Amino acid sequence: MHISDGLLPVSVCAGGYVIGGVATVVSLRRVGDRDVPRLALMTSAFFAVSLIHLKLGVTSVHPLLHGLVGAVVGPGAMVPIVVGIIMQALLFGHGGVTTIGVNAVMIGLPALLAGWCVRKWGVGSYGGRRRSAPDTKKEGRSPVEGRSPILHPPPLCAKGIGRPALVGFVAGFGAMILSLLIFLAAGLTADDVFFKAIGWFLLAHVPLAVIEGLITAAAVGFLVRVKPEVFDGQ
Repeated sequence: MHISDGLLPVSVCAGGYVIGGVATVVSLRRVGDRDVPRLALMTSAFFAVSLIHLKLGVTSVHPLLHGLVGAVVGPGAMVPIVVGIIMQALLFGHGGVTTIGVNAVMIGLPALLAGWCVRKWGVGSYGGRRRSAPDTKKEGRSPVEGRSPILHPPPLCAKGIGRPALVGFVAGFGAMILSLLIFLAAGLTADDVFFKAIGWFLLAHVPLAVIEGLITAAAVGFLVRVKPEVFDGQ
């Protein structure tokens, strides 16, 4: 998904830096000290999963989870995306230095949109609402079992999870599709070499978009049930 150096004209790379820079500054203004743990966690997740490459025919794909980044971090989503892209370019040559701005726009803007959708239509009044602990004595469960969402995660069909999970899927799937469209738009300014495998490249990312949608749906549904304050104040 990352665009390498030398494929895009200078004007497009410069425009990417301008748009990406403005979006990052706006994101920075929307985060506070209490958001730092979430930013660090999602930066690590984005950085790590983007380095996993799966070979498919003449091309390869890798997960981004930028829809999930947007869902968890909200308006601050550009920050972990930009930090991750810079680290990938400088440490592993993944993408390019001249295309950091374009890659940030291609991945970061869909993440921001995904986060807005989840908070607007998915979690709604769930944000900031702490759920009381279940009465384990009445339910016949041990206290350990009642307090262990990791050992006993709630199913996506549980009451109250359906809408957040559905919107989470749309956000994760849509973020990948939108990134592909931005990738294609940027590719229109490149030379003919860029288009040799672009058809297969786009096709290979469709199942990945479905997988990212499912992961985002599961994560949003889980957080709404066990830690809705993740969606506080953004």
